[in-house]
Amino acid sequence: MTDRGYANPNLLISPEALRERLEALRTPPPLTPPSQGGERNDGSTCVVDTRPTHEYMAGHIPGAVHFDLYGLSLNDTSERPFKAFMWMIGYLFSQRGVDPQKTIIWYEDISGTCAARGFWFCEYFGHKDVRVLDGGFNAWREAGGEISVAPVEPPDVAAFDTQIRPEAHINAEDIHANLGQNDFALLDTRSADEHYGRVARAVRGGAIPGSLHIEWRNNLDESGRFKSAAELRAMYAAAGITPDKRIMCY
Repeated sequence: MTDRGYANPNLLISPEALRERLEALRTPPPLTPPSQGGERNDGSTCVVDTRPTHEYMAGHIPGAVHFDLYGLSLNDTSERPFKAFMWMIGYLFSQRGVDPQKTIIWYEDISGTCAARGFWFCEYFGHKDVRVLDGGFNAWREAGGEISVAPVEPPDVAAFDTQIRPEAHINAEDIHANLGQNDFALLDTRSADEHYGRVARAVRGGAIPGSLHIEWRNNLDESGRFKSAAELRAMYAAAGITPDKRIMCY
């Protein structure tokens, strides 16, 4: 994708790059002869649509499996319930055709929270090749990408072979123990109504004491794509979210 100054640009994929990748898979190159060394990597790709079912059925990226992640959440992040929850997620991945042997690309209508949730699950499980479609389905459609209305039956895939990355998660007890530390910053990415307790979508309303608030939508431009690295860096620095701190997002 076009370089916008990101430290890790490979975590996103543009609609144009995804279209090229899917078109190449339809006409894969011939196998590399053994004398030239090794097997060919065909760049196999698993595309996952996280939108509601009716939106998926009205039109989706060809070959995308459907997995609406919106309702999957956990109110108790202590060790036992969290482990049980993540086991369930791994099981659902295999049932929905999220293939751990492939590049996994998540999308919704824009660069939203459901695609990001799928991305984080893969990161926690230790999957090394996972991306979010920048701008989501809206950007795909605007770029002239092909749209299908044919449902995709989830293929049989192996159980998600997890190489758990515990550093990608922090529970409530650890957060409480770090409150007040100068090098620890809490970033509340929810809506302003949730942050200020006007709306409660968790067990209790309000925010963790000391949290800084930047709603996730502020990461995106008017088209639903991520802003440039310079814009994001300036926004977060102004709020006190800087590289010298450990950042916990919720």
